[in-house]
Amino acid sequence: MATEIKTGDCTSVLKTLDANTFNTCVTSPPYWGLRDYQTGTWVGGDPDCSHKRTTKIGKTVETITGHKSMSDQGAVVGDAIYKTTCPKCGAERKDQQLGLEQTPEEYVANMVKVFREVKRVLRDDGTLWLNLGDSYSGSGKGPSSSLNKKHHHMEHAHSSVVPLGLKPKDLVGIPWRVAFALQADGWYLRQDIIWHKPNPMPESVKDRCTKAHEYIFLFSKQPKYYFDSEGLREEAKTGDGGRNKRSVWRVTTKPVKEAHFATYPPDLIEPCILAGSRAGGAVLDPFGGSGTTGRVAEKFGRDSTLIELNPEYIEIAQKLIKRDMFNEVEIK
Repeated sequence: MATEIKTGDCTSVLKTLDANTFNTCVTSPPYWGLRDYQTGTWVGGDPDCSHKRTTKIGKTVETITGHKSMSDQGAVVGDAIYKTTCPKCGAERKDQQLGLEQTPEEYVANMVKVFREVKRVLRDDGTLWLNLGDSYSGSGKGPSSSLNKKHHHMEHAHSSVVPLGLKPKDLVGIPWRVAFALQADGWYLRQDIIWHKPNPMPESVKDRCTKAHEYIFLFSKQPKYYFDSEGLREEAKTGDGGRNKRSVWRVTTKPVKEAHFATYPPDLIEPCILAGSRAGGAVLDPFGGSGTTGRVAEKFGRDSTLIELNPEYIEIAQKLIKRDMFNEVEIK
């Protein structure tokens, strides 16, 4: 099987793909306001300026996702890059990456544009499996850091501003906002699947429960679509045979040392690819990242096309896919 990785902004690249091509799309876009993947460039100002603030992150600071302390997690301290304008030299930051929008509404609108193109390139019986996490409004907590120190956390632009209609500490509800917007744009919203994480990130919050789940939404292009329920049957507790797969999936997170922070585990998307495509089919991921979708598609005999803006992640994806193919290393 073949895995093709295309470089560039996903919306622009999607426009170059033929319509009615892919059996399914399995993807996880950048979450709103959580991290900066360092794809931006600076225009104007002082070319020798670092465009970074130098304020040390305090030991009591929590991130949007609830990590106790960025410095305790090995994050870069005093190395947060400015998001839009550098106050030191006046340079303006230009960036095509999604997730840095000023408001949830802007982020949702961009998601609709991306997945409108995804719908165009899906076959009429195609499906979209969309993994999204959430964030909190204006709590004074900064965005989460990357485990890879080359990737800097953003300036506290999202955490210090309360979006219109929200209050400080409100859960923004990004996954459902996106889901309803896609539904309104013509997608059939077929199911909300709960990704239960038995090993969630520890949180030091005292006024709510520790977050231990994310959503996977199943969308279809048409009311009738391909779905291999037999391939997903679970072992019944009674031992009398299989049963239809339930909507809560217990999957442990598994960090990949070569990859960036936001990597979903292969076990999570295996059911999506198996249910959404036949052997020999074509799988799409417009937010390719470290190539997990391509690796799983390859494992189960599907072609895949990935789109990624960051050349560094493309190198990681190519390395991991090549390792799986030629060293016969099992995807774990």
